[in-house]
Amino acid sequence: MTGPDLLVDQPTRPTGVSACGTALASPMPRAVAEERSALLKAVADPVRLQLLSLIASSPRQEACVCDMTQVVGVSQPTVSHHLKVLVEAGVLTRARRGTWAWFTLVPRRLEDITRIFG
Repeated sequence: MTGPDLLVDQPTRPTGVSACGTALASPMPRAVAEERSALLKAVADPVRLQLLSLIASSPRQEACVCDMTQVVGVSQPTVSHHLKVLVEAGVLTRARRGTWAWFTLVPRRLEDITRIFG
Protein backbone atom coordinates (compact mmCIF):
# COMPACT_ATOMS: atom_id res chain seq x y z
CA MET A 1 0.00 0.00 0.00
CA THR A 2 1.38 3.31 -1.02
CA GLY A 3 0.05 6.77 -0.62
CA PRO A 4 1.20 10.31 -0.08
CA ASP A 5 1.23 10.00 3.71
CA LEU A 6 3.42 6.92 3.69
CA LEU A 7 6.07 8.43 1.47
CA VAL A 8 6.67 11.66 3.39
CA ASP A 9 10.19 11.81 4.72
CA GLN A 10 10.47 12.79 8.36
CA PRO A 11 12.98 15.62 8.68
CA THR A 12 15.92 14.86 10.92
CA ARG A 13 16.29 17.06 13.94
CA PRO A 14 19.69 18.62 14.67
CA THR A 15 21.36 17.46 17.87
CA GLY A 16 20.43 19.62 20.85
CA VAL A 17 17.12 20.81 19.40
CA SER A 18 13.77 19.74 20.85
CA ALA A 19 10.80 18.56 18.79
CA CYS A 20 9.31 22.06 18.96
CA GLY A 21 12.53 23.61 17.65
CA THR A 22 13.98 25.14 20.78
CA ALA A 23 17.54 24.60 21.90
CA LEU A 24 17.86 22.08 24.70
CA ALA A 25 19.86 22.91 27.82
CA SER A 26 21.31 20.41 30.23
CA PRO A 27 19.52 20.15 33.57
CA MET A 28 21.44 20.36 36.81
CA PRO A 29 22.87 17.00 37.90
CA ARG A 30 20.44 14.83 39.89
CA ALA A 31 22.56 14.87 43.07
CA VAL A 32 22.67 18.67 43.02
CA ALA A 33 18.91 18.84 42.41
CA GLU A 34 18.26 16.52 45.36
CA GLU A 35 20.47 18.57 47.71
CA ARG A 36 18.84 21.83 46.63
CA SER A 37 15.39 20.31 46.91
CA ALA A 38 16.07 19.26 50.49
CA LEU A 39 17.16 22.80 51.33
CA LEU A 40 14.06 24.32 49.75
CA LYS A 41 11.81 21.80 51.54
CA ALA A 42 13.40 22.74 54.86
CA VAL A 43 12.46 26.40 54.50
CA ALA A 44 9.18 25.93 52.61
CA ASP A 45 6.94 25.99 55.67
CA PRO A 46 5.14 29.04 57.08
CA VAL A 47 6.28 28.43 60.67
CA ARG A 48 9.88 27.85 59.58
CA LEU A 49 9.83 31.05 57.54
CA GLN A 50 8.50 32.91 60.59
CA LEU A 51 11.26 31.46 62.75
CA LEU A 52 13.92 32.38 60.20
CA SER A 53 12.49 35.88 59.93
CA LEU A 54 12.54 36.26 63.70
CA ILE A 55 16.15 35.10 63.95
CA ALA A 56 17.32 37.08 60.91
CA SER A 57 15.83 40.30 62.27
CA SER A 58 17.46 39.99 65.69
CA PRO A 59 20.61 42.11 66.28
CA ARG A 60 23.04 39.16 66.24
CA GLN A 61 20.91 36.90 64.03
CA GLU A 62 20.26 34.57 66.94
CA ALA A 63 17.33 33.82 69.23
CA CYS A 64 16.49 31.70 72.24
CA VAL A 65 13.88 29.02 71.81
CA CYS A 66 12.16 30.43 74.89
CA ASP A 67 11.27 33.57 72.92
CA MET A 68 9.97 31.86 69.79
CA THR A 69 6.93 29.87 70.88
CA GLN A 70 4.68 32.83 71.70
CA VAL A 71 5.76 34.78 68.64
CA VAL A 72 4.79 32.11 66.08
CA GLY A 73 1.74 30.87 67.98
CA VAL A 74 2.42 27.14 68.02
CA SER A 75 3.35 24.76 70.81
CA GLN A 76 6.91 24.39 72.10
CA PRO A 77 7.25 20.83 70.72
CA THR A 78 6.18 22.09 67.29
CA VAL A 79 8.70 24.94 67.41
CA SER A 80 11.40 22.47 68.47
CA HIS A 81 10.54 20.19 65.55
CA HIS A 82 10.77 23.03 63.05
CA LEU A 83 14.05 24.26 64.51
CA LYS A 84 15.46 20.73 64.30
CA VAL A 85 14.58 20.57 60.57
CA LEU A 86 16.31 23.91 59.98
CA VAL A 87 19.41 22.79 61.92
CA GLU A 88 19.58 19.52 59.96
CA ALA A 89 19.38 21.52 56.72
CA GLY A 90 22.30 23.66 57.90
CA VAL A 91 20.24 26.87 57.90
CA LEU A 92 20.60 27.31 61.68
CA THR A 93 23.13 26.26 64.29
CA ARG A 94 22.13 25.33 67.82
CA ALA A 95 24.04 26.11 71.03
CA ARG A 96 23.08 25.37 74.60
CA ARG A 97 23.39 28.23 77.10
CA GLY A 98 22.41 27.06 80.52
CA THR A 99 19.00 25.45 80.20
CA TRP A 100 18.09 27.20 76.94
CA ALA A 101 18.84 26.44 73.32
CA TRP A 102 19.92 29.35 71.16
CA PHE A 103 19.68 29.28 67.39
CA THR A 104 21.88 31.26 65.03
CA LEU A 105 21.36 31.88 61.34
CA VAL A 106 23.90 30.47 58.87
CA PRO A 107 23.97 33.21 56.22
CA ARG A 108 25.85 31.05 53.71
CA ARG A 109 22.90 28.61 53.54
CA LEU A 110 20.45 31.42 52.87
CA GLU A 111 22.77 32.61 50.13
CA ASP A 112 22.69 29.06 48.73
CA ILE A 113 18.92 29.41 48.39
CA THR A 114 19.19 32.64 46.44
CA ARG A 115 21.75 31.06 44.08
CA ILE A 116 19.76 27.92 43.28
CA PHE A 117 18.88 29.05 39.78
CA GLY A 118 21.67 31.57 39.39
